[in-house]
Amino acid sequence: MHLLIVDDETHVVDRLEKTVPWQKAGIDHIYCAYSAREALALMQQCPADIVVTDIRMPGMSGLELIAEIRRRWNRTKCVLLSGYSDFHYAKEAIRQQVEEYLLKPVTEEELLQTVSRLCRKIAQEWEEVCSLRTLTRTLADNLPLLKANLLNELLQGCAWGEQQLREKMAALSLPDLYGRPCAVMLIRLEEPFINDDFRSFSLIEYAVCNIAEELFRDQFDLWQAKDAHDYLIFVAASKQGSDPDSSALRFEQTAVKLQAVAQSLLKGRISVIVSDFGLFPRELPAKYDNCVSAARKRVASRQSLFLRTEGEPAAAAVQSIRSLYEPPTLIHLLEAGRWGELEEKLACIMRELEDNRPQSQEHLLEVYFAVSSAFTYIAHKNGQPLSELIGKDYEKLASGIPPRSISQLRNWCGHILQRLKEDTDRENRDSRAALIRDIHRFIEANLSRDVTLQSIADHVHMHPVYISKIYKLETGENISEHIHKLRMEKAVYALANSQEKTYEIAEKLGYQRSHSFIHAFKKHYGLTPQEYRERLTKASFASEARAPR
Repeated sequence: MHLLIVDDETHVVDRLEKTVPWQKAGIDHIYCAYSAREALALMQQCPADIVVTDIRMPGMSGLELIAEIRRRWNRTKCVLLSGYSDFHYAKEAIRQQVEEYLLKPVTEEELLQTVSRLCRKIAQEWEEVCSLRTLTRTLADNLPLLKANLLNELLQGCAWGEQQLREKMAALSLPDLYGRPCAVMLIRLEEPFINDDFRSFSLIEYAVCNIAEELFRDQFDLWQAKDAHDYLIFVAASKQGSDPDSSALRFEQTAVKLQAVAQSLLKGRISVIVSDFGLFPRELPAKYDNCVSAARKRVASRQSLFLRTEGEPAAAAVQSIRSLYEPPTLIHLLEAGRWGELEEKLACIMRELEDNRPQSQEHLLEVYFAVSSAFTYIAHKNGQPLSELIGKDYEKLASGIPPRSISQLRNWCGHILQRLKEDTDRENRDSRAALIRDIHRFIEANLSRDVTLQSIADHVHMHPVYISKIYKLETGENISEHIHKLRMEKAVYALANSQEKTYEIAEKLGYQRSHSFIHAFKKHYGLTPQEYRERLTKASFASEARAPR
């Protein structure tokens, strides 16, 4: 949970930030603002879950601030903190749906109880947002897109386990097609549709899909998507209990009718290509590939054709290494830094290579060039020459002499992948370490001035939430804890090694008022600065008295 404290009295803000153990109430991050305008600017970058604000502030009042927060961040909970007990303020606070109205001086316990209650309330509200009913409604709104995405993955050969695929299809309200005979139908929209603008073209696609649903629904379960070639793709399976022997004929007859009805009603041309039936999902990619191949080779620039792929020539003796091109691709996995999945994909590619030994040399080249291209791409995208990144391994690549065996290729890929991973990990560690050093230098240089999380984020040109999380991960403490600890260490040094007054030390350490410094010091060490100094003096006298003369 994120908390924002707003007050024009800087010492009040600093004291509340530093001395109240907000973690006990469930607060992870604390932000500070010294005016309503500054609070709104901070909310733009880091929307807080809870805002504690004073009422009377110059420029924009706390009530005006809350009204604006209600308008723009209606889930944020607001607490008014004021020294004025006027009923008018309380009445306006109720109207603005303020969660709590606390009068100064407020106790630490009262603040923590209020914030703890609000944290629980926010958590409960988010649980309701994530409830089954809400998720079901959201799922229903996005169902067509989710269905199409899953079908496209299957058409590209994405291998899901049986149970996992069945669970996905059930969640998307799709019929259970697993192990059933299915056929693929490809529809290509042609003139005059291809000259339409995006909106008109989309409406035509929608109309074709509706016509297909209407014609097929009595006898077939239909699943549709739009592929990367802008073809409309339909997967059809005969309804359970229907005669399987007549399925192919009925499917083809219905597809012919679809073409005729669509062209008649929509006043344009479409070509339709249908496959024979194969078992779902294993044979689905091959059926789809045959349809796409027929569209490219046999339909080409001709229009308004109807084709079946059942009589297509047998698959060529030499096939590509399919797992090399199945999603997610090598480049996608490299960009995401999913190293474990990369190793699994390369292992899958090597297994397929071993199954294609008669053409192993050409397949070795196919994989070698594809993997080299992916490694080069990711190195250049990260701003590095591949030659510097992989060292001696680059000589083999530059020489143009590929590995001579699957074993050599496997070792070469694994070695370079390990180098890429190590370089990425090292770069991440170095960049985070450099960031922490920069933050520490900024805090040290600005300890006597404004050294808020926002000012640090502005200095390093990063988002405050990101800065806060990275700092916590790297150091194990919050930035505010580091600032407080540093101030206390410098305070102790100044008290022990100088004659500066308490208010002078407080000013040098960034405290607007000396009593805020005294309060923070006593909470940290159990003594006021003056008591600490007196104890040091007594200890010094005692040491001198014990010294031999």
